[in-house]
Amino acid sequence: MSCLKHLLLCAVAVCLVGGNFASAAQAQSQPAQPVPTTTREVPARLLPVPDTVSPQMQVIIAQPLSPTWNVVPGTVEEWKARVDKAASGVLAELPKIREALGVSVAPTTLAGVKAFIVTPRVIAPRNRDRVLLHFHGGFRVLYPGESGTREAILLAGLGGFKVISVDYRMPPDFPFPAALDDAVAVYRELLKTTKPKNIGVFGTSAGGSLVLTTMLRIKMENLPMPGAIAPSTPTADLTKTGDSLFTNEMIDNVLVSQDGFVRATITLYANGHDLKDPLVSPVYGDMHGFPPTILTSGTRDLYLSNTVRVHRKLRAAGVEAALQLWEGESHGQWNRDITAPETKEYNHEIARFFDLHLGR
Repeated sequence: MSCLKHLLLCAVAVCLVGGNFASAAQAQSQPAQPVPTTTREVPARLLPVPDTVSPQMQVIIAQPLSPTWNVVPGTVEEWKARVDKAASGVLAELPKIREALGVSVAPTTLAGVKAFIVTPRVIAPRNRDRVLLHFHGGFRVLYPGESGTREAILLAGLGGFKVISVDYRMPPDFPFPAALDDAVAVYRELLKTTKPKNIGVFGTSAGGSLVLTTMLRIKMENLPMPGAIAPSTPTADLTKTGDSLFTNEMIDNVLVSQDGFVRATITLYANGHDLKDPLVSPVYGDMHGFPPTILTSGTRDLYLSNTVRVHRKLRAAGVEAALQLWEGESHGQWNRDITAPETKEYNHEIARFFDLHLGR
């Protein structure tokens, strides 16, 4: 190669390298891009029912949106009529479920609070000194009395545990903190006969949130923590905060939206109280020292973000926390049909978690 050609090639290389250095320097000198604050439009589309779930679950996922999601009672009488109608629907199906799962239910009172003792026909020997405490769901206003025992019956029958289901007070007559007061009172009473390590606490939706707020209260009152908890799709933030409250809005065919009926129940329950108070929205609380926790949600659940945020908060606090998600399911649908394999699997998962962490 001639000297002239060699010099020309070197000059080109220097220019290219110099250009790269210049580009890098310019990039480094550019101001940081602002964080986007606008919304992003998503085109309308059809959502197929997934074929990756059981036939029973496909039927549930295919159902239309809840027809009452945006129907808000206007008076106390209308609220109570709504509560009575929902309760009567559940009460009608409970005898069949109890018989199918071999479970008995008896009313009781603990610390002045109404409750139900839910007992399976067979209790495994390792569970004889254990008890589960149950807080029912229902938007903080629905399923009083025995109508609130359905979830407790499922876990008692499928998991082989004795369960105490708390019939806590609810709006419109008893807003916050009545439900929390009742939950803590029953837990305190249970400690008189049962080692805390032998107690598991569970609930779904509003019941899942009550599980978490109960842990915050008993921590404040220096009571011992239970052996484990299972808050399923908890309403952990009553403000409209969290990605899935927007991405799964009108996709979740149970809750549908944080607005409408859900928003009305929040207002009724809080009764003017600060929604970011950790005893109302537990995701804002200090979860250090919580017991091992298993959380559950579904990919179409409006409260998927609530569940994920609680999981991350627990992990950041050093708490052993498991998160299970169900394919294609909206809010709480893993417990909707007792013949569905998802329902059996969910309850077996919760029972297995309690068996692993509760005392013997």
